[in-house]
Amino acid sequence: MSLFQYDFMIRALVGALVIGLTAPALGIYLVQRRMSLIGDGIGHVALTGVGVGLLLDTSPVLMAVLVSAVAAVAIELIRERGRTSGDVALALMFYGGIAGGVMLVGLSGSRSNANLMAYLFGSLTTTSPQDLVVIVVLAVVVLATMLVLRPALFAISHDEEYARVSGLPVRALNLLLAVTTAVTVTISMRAVGLLLVSALMVVPVATAQLFSRGFVATMLAAMGIGLVASGSGVWLAGTANTALGATIVILAIAIFLLAAVGTAVRRALGRRRAVPSRPAPFAEPCDVVLGSTPASPAPTVDLGAPDRAAVPR
Repeated sequence: MSLFQYDFMIRALVGALVIGLTAPALGIYLVQRRMSLIGDGIGHVALTGVGVGLLLDTSPVLMAVLVSAVAAVAIELIRERGRTSGDVALALMFYGGIAGGVMLVGLSGSRSNANLMAYLFGSLTTTSPQDLVVIVVLAVVVLATMLVLRPALFAISHDEEYARVSGLPVRALNLLLAVTTAVTVTISMRAVGLLLVSALMVVPVATAQLFSRGFVATMLAAMGIGLVASGSGVWLAGTANTALGATIVILAIAIFLLAAVGTAVRRALGRRRAVPSRPAPFAEPCDVVLGSTPASPAPTVDLGAPDRAAVPR
C-alpha cells in the first residue's frame, strides 16, 4: 500500500520538498558569513511566537514569523554594534525566547505537551492545508529573494566593507537577510523542528562545498541535496515509523559523510597518480677532452666548473 495515498502524507512531502529547497538556498549565505548557528537562536525565539499563536488561537506559524522577524532585526542590530555586551544580550534573548515559549504553550491548553513536541522536533504530517499554503507562499518568497538578489547578498557575505564601498545598501541587505532567516526558521520548524532547523540550512551547504567549486554551483548542489534528504526522509519516516525531522537530518548527515569519504578517496587517488615514477640513475658526464694529439697535450675543460681553469695551480 502506497504511503502517498493519504492526503497528510502528500502535504508532508510537498512541505518537506519546499523546505529542503529553500533552507540551503539561504544557508549558503549564513555559512559564508560564519553565522551557521544563527538558526538555533532564532528558533528559540520563534517558540515564543508559537506559544502566542496557540494562546490566542491564531496561526502559530504566522505569529512565529512575526516574533522571530522582530528578534532577527534586533540580532542584526546587536551584531552591527560589534561589542562584547552583544553576546550577553543575544544569550538573554535566546534563553528568554525558549523559556517564554514553553510557558505560553503550557498556558494554551490541555494538549500543550503534544504541541510543544511537535514544534520542537517537527511534525509535518499534522500540517493543515492552511499551514501548508502559508509554508509554500513564504518559501517561494524567500527562495525568489535569495536567487534574485544573489550578487548583492554574496557581496555582503563575502566582504561587507567592499560592498559598502561599492555603493550597496549594506544595512538594508543585512536586515533583509536576517528577516528571511527568521522566515525560513519558522516555516522549517514543522518539518525538522526548532531544535534541528539549523541542520537543514547548514549540512547540505557543507556537503556541497566538498565537491563543488564556485558560489552558484555550490548553491545549486546544496539545494539538490536538500531536496534528496527531505524527500527521502519523508518516505523513510513513513516506512520505518520514525520521527520525520530527525530522519531528514540523519539522512542529510549521512550524505555529508558519504561525500566526505568519497572526496578523501578521490584526493588520495589523485595524489598517487600525480607522483612521478622514479627516474633512471643519471651518470654525471666526465671531463670532456677537446682535440688531444700526441704532439701537443690538449687542455682539460671542466664543464661543471668553468671558473676552475682560472685558478692558478
